[in-house]
Amino acid sequence: MLTLSEVEAHAARIRDDGYTVIEGAASASLVDGLKRALDRIEREHNLGYAKTSFEGFKTVRINNLLTYDDIFWEVPLHENVLPIVERVLDKECLLSSFCSLVLGPGQEAQPMHEDTQLIPLPRPHIPIVLNAIWALSDFTDDNGATRIVPGSHKLDSSPEYGKDYDALTATIPAGSVMLFDSALWHGAGANTSQARRYAFSCAYCWGWMRQQENLQLGIPRETAMRFPRRLQELCGYGVYKGQYGHIDNHDPIELLGRERGKRMVWEATDVKKARMREDGASGGRAAGIAGG
Repeated sequence: MLTLSEVEAHAARIRDDGYTVIEGAASASLVDGLKRALDRIEREHNLGYAKTSFEGFKTVRINNLLTYDDIFWEVPLHENVLPIVERVLDKECLLSSFCSLVLGPGQEAQPMHEDTQLIPLPRPHIPIVLNAIWALSDFTDDNGATRIVPGSHKLDSSPEYGKDYDALTATIPAGSVMLFDSALWHGAGANTSQARRYAFSCAYCWGWMRQQENLQLGIPRETAMRFPRRLQELCGYGVYKGQYGHIDNHDPIELLGRERGKRMVWEATDVKKARMREDGASGGRAAGIAGG
């Protein structure tokens, strides 16, 4: 588990450079279990390559991973990743999307892009989405390691689609996680090797944003009811700042059989006022007793 100073250092690198790498974030046993689960799911559900050039004609992407196997629950909650996300965003952030990225031999390089360019905000802007790329294979120059342009999250424009740019290849060992501001220019490299490259993309966003995947509808309620509470909250079963996302003044997490979290902001305001009145009255009585 990361120390507070390590969390702060990683958060600072994301702010300054646009990315950070947490080496050895995941244990070898977890990485092995995740890869075996992906292979099994691909085989059992007869899943094939993606159908668009951007997603990769020789890439297997499995979305809505939380519905397939309990082992995937560990990824969004991981103790070496989530605290950094919460430090850059806040503790009421959401899981925006979570999918596998298995690049087969012959997969071409992905166009350089950034993940926030469809959101109508002027660049540069505060981090609004953080993407955690989990390396389940060693990321190498020839198997499709993610390419990034350090510092590009501070530029006032997005990359021109299809244009080549000088980029840094993130060669990192299996078990590492590269966490970056999604405004950073990036793209998967080409897989010219003879082996598959296994990875996850696990993205988080602010609690006031719409998630990329509709997890509340995409995950059956009976499955979500088995999640740890923090994972339920990450999937959207909560009320951001006591105001955004309620259902008739109720916390959506109640639908999963949990007690509500925060009070609605207007209810909390009345409770605070009542407490202040009580404190004022008790203070007056105490002054009267002392004066008598």
